[in-house]
Amino acid sequence: MPEVFRWGAGRLCLDFTRTLHRRGTEHAVEELPDGPALAAWVGQCGPVAPVPGSVVPAAIVRDAHGLREAVYALVAAARTRAGAAAAGEAPRERVNQAAARSVPTPALGERGELRWYANDPVTSTLALVARDALDLVTSPAVQRIRECADPACNALFLDGSRPGSRRWCSMDSCGNRAKKQRRRSESAQVAV
Repeated sequence: MPEVFRWGAGRLCLDFTRTLHRRGTEHAVEELPDGPALAAWVGQCGPVAPVPGSVVPAAIVRDAHGLREAVYALVAAARTRAGAAAAGEAPRERVNQAAARSVPTPALGERGELRWYANDPVTSTLALVARDALDLVTSPAVQRIRECADPACNALFLDGSRPGSRRWCSMDSCGNRAKKQRRRSESAQVAV
């Protein structure tokens, strides 16, 4: 389980799909293998963290994996000419069911700060993920979803750049790796 999960894809639902690292490769890595990992992701990416030491049942972890794959299927389909409907009924229903659950509730604290509350932070955060996915696949922003150009990554991200030409999910990791590889290749050509 990573100490810090990758985030910064531009939408909560896209950050959630990134928890299957190197998707589509033989080196895919499950970053949410168990309850503690899922609780850690919710604590990092959600508005309200689970109570320390709380147990996330295996059934919730399986449900989270299913939701993640359904969100990915909807987003991938939405990027095509056919649109989100092309993902099929099963992903749509799974996301709709998750979106129907209660979400964290905001409240203004004594000192004027925004605080979030949820009886079940994990399921509530997954409901936020599902609602975000539904909003994304039905909005014009879907045209700005890109796949990282690093073949070892393939993560989806929302391109917020003005020209809409961003290639990497993160310049700090994938973009840097590509620059280093290009420099090595150029150096090797010069040396020949």
